[in-house]
Amino acid sequence: MDHIQWPAMIVTIIAAWLMASPRKKRRNIGFWLFLLSNVLWTTWGINEKAWALVALQVGLAAMNIRGARMTDKKP
Repeated sequence: MDHIQWPAMIVTIIAAWLMASPRKKRRNIGFWLFLLSNVLWTTWGINEKAWALVALQVGLAAMNIRGARMTDKKP
């Protein structure tokens, strides 16, 4: 399972880069990549019994989903 941490790190960096884009389509791709990185990190964390990392990934995924939902709402 050690091989999962490197793709997880790369996906996380790409997702962060895309989330900073002024283009909505790129931000949307970044959102989905962040969720993928949450799954990758969670998978690795469970295998390594890194429960704090697993909890962090669940929390980050929840905040990303909340942020996406708030963005879609009209003020």
